[in-house]
Amino acid sequence: MTQETKEQRAQLLASGSNQCFVCGPANPIGLGVTFALDGDVCRGEFTPGPEHMGYDQVTHGGIVFSLLDDVMANWVWLQGERCFTAKADIRYRAELPVGTPVRLEGRCVKRKGRLAQMEGLLIRQADEVVVAEASGAFMVSV
Repeated sequence: MTQETKEQRAQLLASGSNQCFVCGPANPIGLGVTFALDGDVCRGEFTPGPEHMGYDQVTHGGIVFSLLDDVMANWVWLQGERCFTAKADIRYRAELPVGTPVRLEGRCVKRKGRLAQMEGLLIRQADEVVVAEASGAFMVSV
């Protein structure tokens, strides 16, 4: 991707029309995660607050899944393409207490035509424990 294309993508992502719940800067109730490519890995960080709670000071599983879905999709986006989730699976390995900083990682496992096979990890920053992991198939838009 050329520098000009990267700048155009950055402007589009930062535009007022981006209402994505996880990463959209124009969404007033969104999670506000910023994603970036680090080599072949898409990375982001997040700390859930009380408004993300499911019960008893634990982050809602839907928030955890949303974060993983978005880190996988953003890997494709940051490559210069748009996509949508065709299929996704998640495995929760530990609870995520509210206020716990996490790191998100997404990577492409396989790409064939318009289908990108992805995997995502949600990792507790304090001890590197994988809280949840996901796999997904993403259809790249034409």
